[in-house]
Amino acid sequence: MHAVFLDQQTFSPNITLDNVRQQVTSLTCFATTSPEQLLSRCAQADIVITNKVALNQDILEQLPKLKLVCVAATGTNNVDLNAAAQLGIQVKNVAGYSTTSVSQYVFAQMLEYFSQTSLYNQDSAQGVWQQSTTFCHHSGEINELHGKNLGIVGYGNLGQAVAKIGEAFGMKILVAERPYAATIRNNRLSFEQVLSEADVLTLHCPQTPETENLINAQTLSLMKPNAMLINTARGALVNSYDLHAALKNKHLGYGVLDVLEQEPPSAEHILIRAITTQEPNIHLDNLKITAHIAWASIESQQRLLNLLADNISHFKSKC
Repeated sequence: MHAVFLDQQTFSPNITLDNVRQQVTSLTCFATTSPEQLLSRCAQADIVITNKVALNQDILEQLPKLKLVCVAATGTNNVDLNAAAQLGIQVKNVAGYSTTSVSQYVFAQMLEYFSQTSLYNQDSAQGVWQQSTTFCHHSGEINELHGKNLGIVGYGNLGQAVAKIGEAFGMKILVAERPYAATIRNNRLSFEQVLSEADVLTLHCPQTPETENLINAQTLSLMKPNAMLINTARGALVNSYDLHAALKNKHLGYGVLDVLEQEPPSAEHILIRAITTQEPNIHLDNLKITAHIAWASIESQQRLLNLLADNISHFKSKC
């Protein structure tokens, strides 16, 4: 079986594909693939590996040799699943590989915000501590995670892993029920109550029509003015303009985003501009944006590709 990896550059260069190579006759890797290059690169492939390159119905119909699409991610929104099923093409994604990496990222951001370590390092680098008249220098306010309310939206493997770590820090875990749910399950609270009580709100739910723009002007208005919002799920869960307004007006304490609704984002994206410009009406000093890397520990990336190799092995065993 011949396999093609369309966007290997979405992985770190030192991640090995050895397990994948063992499952196929040959593997051709491309750093990235444009729509114009897609057909020629996939024409002879039995297996296509894609992270974010889209495979729509028109493309799939022109690939008669294709038997398997391996999505090197959890989400399969970049593949037309209905068309694939009609054409007899199997689609396999990978789940559960990034739980440790994402939960570590969430607490790395929380600890930085509450402990202010970067600020105090900056003070030392700029000579502020050295000029102190006492043994220490008090700059930014330091707070403990212990006793804080940790609101979790989305309580799958990721949400549960974050809750477990939060409990170890002595945080109170508030698990949100689905918005607008008619009933509230045991050990959960209404979505609105979690928003109103959370000191930290972290998002781990999938993007669906029901969750798009979940965090908007109305829901942000329910949150504490000193609360912290962390989004490692999908960018479209958060209305960027409403979040900008809430942070600008100090209706929300701090925002950390690892994802945006457009990736990579435009330089003119309202939140990108907020961290790259000093324009007073745009700039925010209470927002941090990272480049969709919460999932991307070296261990997580390697785990993903090893699981992808397992998917190919399982597919071969069924042929």
